[in-house]
Amino acid sequence: MAQQQQWKWAKDVDRLNEVEKLKLEKDGLDVISDIIEKYAKNGFESIPEEEFARFKWAGLYLQRPKSDGYFMMRVRIPTGILNSRQVRVLAEVARDYGRGLIDVTTRQAVQYHWLRIENIPDIFRRLNEVGLYSYEACGDCPRNIVGNPLAGIDPYELIDTRPIVAELEKTFLLNKEFSNLPRKYKISVSANIHNAGHAQINDVAFTPAIKEIDGERVVGFHVWVGGGLSNRPHLAQQLDIFVRPEQVVDVAVGITKVFRDYGYREKRHRARLKFLVADWGPEKFLEVLTELIGPYPSRGEDQLKEWNGGYFTGVHPQKQEGLCYVGLNIPVGRTSAEEFFQLADLADQYGSGSVRTVNTQNVIIPDIPREQVDALLKEPLLERLTPYPKTFVGHAVSCTGNEFCNLALTETKQLMHRTVEYLDSRIDLDVPIRLHVNGCPNSCGQQQIADIGLLGGKLKTSAGMVEAYTVSVGGHLNGKGRFNTQLKGRVEANDVPRVLESLVLFYKNERQPGELFSEFVDRVGVAAFQERLDEALAKAGTQ
Repeated sequence: MAQQQQWKWAKDVDRLNEVEKLKLEKDGLDVISDIIEKYAKNGFESIPEEEFARFKWAGLYLQRPKSDGYFMMRVRIPTGILNSRQVRVLAEVARDYGRGLIDVTTRQAVQYHWLRIENIPDIFRRLNEVGLYSYEACGDCPRNIVGNPLAGIDPYELIDTRPIVAELEKTFLLNKEFSNLPRKYKISVSANIHNAGHAQINDVAFTPAIKEIDGERVVGFHVWVGGGLSNRPHLAQQLDIFVRPEQVVDVAVGITKVFRDYGYREKRHRARLKFLVADWGPEKFLEVLTELIGPYPSRGEDQLKEWNGGYFTGVHPQKQEGLCYVGLNIPVGRTSAEEFFQLADLADQYGSGSVRTVNTQNVIIPDIPREQVDALLKEPLLERLTPYPKTFVGHAVSCTGNEFCNLALTETKQLMHRTVEYLDSRIDLDVPIRLHVNGCPNSCGQQQIADIGLLGGKLKTSAGMVEAYTVSVGGHLNGKGRFNTQLKGRVEANDVPRVLESLVLFYKNERQPGELFSEFVDRVGVAAFQERLDEALAKAGTQ
């Protein structure tokens, strides 16, 4: 048995779900050496079926269809910060082993497809040589730390969070003390006043705050716990605690221990931290946490302002005088090895050799001298990865979909691409509408926080079962945040562009000056959108 047997929850083995029993037999991290020493040498057929669950700790999932023997891999990029050497290695791996395909995810990671087990050790080696890891990018462990992609250059950050994130990564990565948590565990750290780290949808989040202590105004963090999406989404709640920057790691470790020792392990679908927080409430959670870390000051002044949705496209001044960052749009998050090579070259030629990934599936090139911006904007790569995308393509997010993912019920990337091209060709809108799509309820595409979210499923028609989507409206992460509301009815995939057009035109034609989409939903009500959707569905059925 693994070392986790010493923890109190391991005493009732018979009550654990099957994944928990599997983890007690062998720690998930042990699969990394097994892959290198056994499975890569002996081939795909040598892998026992139960081992694929442990492959997540190596950052690997079986790609659809499972029988073909290809893997999807995620690579951790803490708060999305890369140097050009790392970008080139990511490109080389995609070119040599992943058919040139690269996806940027909603957690600032990079995702590959088409990988073979025999190539995984060399991929590990290449990544590790430049300080990148796929380890624990998946699995029941602390995953990639998300946060402010502008850390260190952001005019709207209270402090530079890069040293904090580096220390967190050092603390949690490959640490067997935290490699067997009840479920996936997501940390966000950002001192950006516009909530760049999407605090409310993470298990643990640190957001900027100020508190007067002994007559001094101290910059630090407020702490959120219990956020998460999937088919039972919860918004994180704030603890009554103020944390100095040098205390973040201690507090994060304490929260992780609470989750490890008290989180639910009987039913897999109730194992996320959000369920423990919902049952306990933030007050009891803080009481238990305080037993581990000692007392902390109460909350100070929250410094979060209006949420920008994680969008940084365009040319913007940095806090460093004379320097700019240029945010580029990657349509639906899908790019290539060739484009990553070009990004690295542009970062070296015009900037400081840095590239940053964003949780809206986009990228940023920072540190561009103001006098060099015009030359950068003329580079051929920026014709497709433009800093000035049209309204709908510039605010579209998509999960992987059933092209590669075994959980997805529908295709997503091409659907969203077709939809935004259609909308951009027909509607001129001066404010963004954030469109997100998921192919299954797991919410990798984060559809619950979108202005308009699409969730894939199946619909029985006279022609048989077809791919279809439910529509939700009005999500955002301003203030405490609000998930969007699902409308009744399903839209066949072919009808999605026209149906969304009717909803967007309803907003455009009836909005008040300066009224955002979520504000419009508040004012007119969900019932008004349901009426428009019913009309659009009826019209689609007659065509």
